[in-house]
Amino acid sequence: MDALGWPSAAIMGEFGAAPVVLVCEHASAFIPPALNDLGLSDEGKRSHAAWDIGALDVAKRLSARMRAPLVAGQISRLVYDCNRPLEAKDSIPALSEVFVVPGNDAISEEERTARYDAVHQPFHAAVSEVMDRQIAACAEPVTLITIHTFTPVYHGKPRAVELGFLFHADGRMAEAAVAYEAARGGLKAAVNAPYSASDGVTYTLQKHGDARGLRSVMIEVRNDLVDTEAKAEVIADHLAQTLTQALVQSGEAVA
Repeated sequence: MDALGWPSAAIMGEFGAAPVVLVCEHASAFIPPALNDLGLSDEGKRSHAAWDIGALDVAKRLSARMRAPLVAGQISRLVYDCNRPLEAKDSIPALSEVFVVPGNDAISEEERTARYDAVHQPFHAAVSEVMDRQIAACAEPVTLITIHTFTPVYHGKPRAVELGFLFHADGRMAEAAVAYEAARGGLKAAVNAPYSASDGVTYTLQKHGDARGLRSVMIEVRNDLVDTEAKAEVIADHLAQTLTQALVQSGEAVA
């Protein structure tokens, strides 16, 4: 248990079968009771601001299909965004697009550090542990894959892209995945869309992939494609095929 009385990460899936680790930082909308819902409205607590809608369903299905371990966040990113360092302003946002977060307004540095210690630190310790275990169990270099979703409309502007494959410094996996998507057709995919490293969204990739000299890729799925479990399974099956091909094209094969 962390200092908020709730574990910040869950580990699931199979170790050693495939040279892959999956991470879903924004898997949960849970806000510990002690934080009084951060003052959010019911709509805010259910919204994409609080979590990545559909991301956990996609990640769990991918974990099963690819026979890879998964680290999933257990606390809302509005408490602390595990895909951000402490110094990032949006690690504890007071405003998330249209949603004001009163419980994050003007919090002290002590409170910021307490949330970092309670949420970020054990989450990333879990990712490090899983990476270490998978590296030890696999004969091939391990690839880190993080799973996210995004809204179809952001600040009033529609987004045409349906799948994004992002990278921090090493673009081989992202580029191979988008090339395969283009050959398949059916979904609009792009490299570094709707975000890129310049937006500060590739923190986990850098921390656990690039820093180890390993390939990594961040997947962004438009959330209207995965907002039910059935739809999420379809997209996960689609992604499993794309990722398997991208791993092969990058010189790594999934068992």
